[in-house]
Amino acid sequence: MSETATKGGAGAKATNDIKDIRLADEGRRRTEWAERSMPVLRQIRERFTRERPLTGRRLAACLHVTTETANLAVTLQAGGADVALCASNPLSTQDDVAAHLVKDHGIKVFAIKGEDHATYYEHIRAALAHRADITMDDGADLVGALHMIALNRLDDLAPPVRKWVETLSAADRKALVGGVIGSTEETTTGVIRLKAMAKDGVLQFPVIAVNDSLTKHLFDNRYGTGQSTLDGIIRATNLLIAGSTVVVAGYGWCGRGFAMRARGAGANVLVTEIDPMKALEAQMDGYRVLRMEDAAPVGDLFVTLTGNVEVIRVEHMRAMKDGAILANSGHFNVEIDLEGLKKTAEGPKRVREFVEEWRIGGKRLFVLADGRLINLAAAEGHPASVMDMSFANQALAAEYVVDKAKKLTKDVHRIPVELDQEIARLKLQATGVAIDTLTPAQRKYLASWDMGT
Repeated sequence: MSETATKGGAGAKATNDIKDIRLADEGRRRTEWAERSMPVLRQIRERFTRERPLTGRRLAACLHVTTETANLAVTLQAGGADVALCASNPLSTQDDVAAHLVKDHGIKVFAIKGEDHATYYEHIRAALAHRADITMDDGADLVGALHMIALNRLDDLAPPVRKWVETLSAADRKALVGGVIGSTEETTTGVIRLKAMAKDGVLQFPVIAVNDSLTKHLFDNRYGTGQSTLDGIIRATNLLIAGSTVVVAGYGWCGRGFAMRARGAGANVLVTEIDPMKALEAQMDGYRVLRMEDAAPVGDLFVTLTGNVEVIRVEHMRAMKDGAILANSGHFNVEIDLEGLKKTAEGPKRVREFVEEWRIGGKRLFVLADGRLINLAAAEGHPASVMDMSFANQALAAEYVVDKAKKLTKDVHRIPVELDQEIARLKLQATGVAIDTLTPAQRKYLASWDMGT
């Protein structure tokens, strides 16, 4: 625990663990700046303040602790929730924002930028100990831990979590999982994990896949990831993108967003894919599509955005040119085979903040941010304007879980289409954009089958 952790009496658990409470003023200023670009979430907060739909609910969130997340946490609190927040990545926390949430809002926060593996999972444990009715994940770490507990797979838990769980009685463990009425998931990687749980028939409660909302993945993943990934790479390296060859691994919404931004900055963009449909789309979008083994010798910058493991392997690294740069913008730091690199190469040597040099086969390779999310490790994550829609989905998903808890099956669900469309309508309204509406004749035509040519 850090020196600034707030602790109770003998035997009491810390109510937060942050770097420095004295950073709160700066965190408040930056959070208020982000709030100016989040009009949809602001409107939801105003309604939540009046209606208090989350009153009496305990909510544990494992999210990137950023200015945008702070605005979500305050919105959930305004709706009546007792919120505990931990980081979903060891490098993504903004320490001043964590301090602001603790000092100014009394929200329980367990997050420190750069925390080690043990501390990260101690913070997961602290969030689990909140004994939430609703969990909110970005990567499914909370839900994953709860399911290991439910399935009695304690050996699969990280040591800080396992040691705590072993102190609980069987009844307490059952209550910990059984008390969760539902969960929400922010990102593609987490949704993949959750759908695997549902397919195997082990999902213990309903989960809302926020990432499946159109107002999330079409905008956050494409425009948010596209811009913030490029921002993080440039901040870490000061690399000139124009004229460089950038290899984009994965052409999902995140990959296509980054490819678009890299090309806009003047890069020669290559795409690698395993999905023939996405590869075909990339080809028709004007990118050259190659296998990774063919792209490896020609790339200057490699960026993974797949949600899968070992996308860039040692055999690819051996084929890369001297000075190649490797970065990841997928959720977990598993897309670049760092373990294989450590066994094969010499290093690391720190050459800049977030830049480490490795030597393999007489060549230098540079890995950014230890293979973790470059947009949050070296930059500030997505712009607030796009997170406005993503976190509007999260807030409404939490309300939806409370409202429909008894009707939702133990499966992965998406937010109803009408809520998705309402978020888009509010976003357009906030930006001063007006759109047409159907006339009665148009509605009749669209609803008919006998009014063709």
